[in-house]
Amino acid sequence: MKLLRTIQLDASDSFVFDRAAVPGEWAVSGAFAFLNRDIPALRGKIRTAFRAGFLGIGSLGRSTLVQIVDATEQDHADVVELLAAQLVRKFGAPDLASAGEAAREEVAFAASLCDHPDGVIVAVTRSLEGGSIHEAFRSLRPAAQSPSRAFSFVEIVGEQDADEHLDLATLRKGGRP
Repeated sequence: MKLLRTIQLDASDSFVFDRAAVPGEWAVSGAFAFLNRDIPALRGKIRTAFRAGFLGIGSLGRSTLVQIVDATEQDHADVVELLAAQLVRKFGAPDLASAGEAAREEVAFAASLCDHPDGVIVAVTRSLEGGSIHEAFRSLRPAAQSPSRAFSFVEIVGEQDADEHLDLATLRKGGRP
């Protein structure tokens, strides 16, 4: 079995999200966090979280990238249990039973993104289309080793180009994306 863990290649998540996920924590898409939001009205860091952030389950922080990793059945059970508890505590689920079902579905969806080898990195792009949240996932893997670059990635799977592009320098200075 495989699941997603947050990964940070640099400190940019701490600049572009209100709360950055802890590196190495279990993650899910987390689009459910935006279901009752006025998405066209989102601005700044919350808009960036909507457009390009996975949800770290423990911290409830966001991560631009996640990595596919092996997971045990116990890891899977722990992830579902933690997410269910978070759904009750932070997202208003009425009880652990209903939260558990929602958590199982969310974790199953995250696991469905893991049909690539261990170590492959995944990015998400979200948009609002026809009143529904649309997610496009891209899988990246490290390019051949090269001493000239610290990080180099080659896209191996992707649906479409993002409608908008994120300017990290402007966000860091407190501007709008």
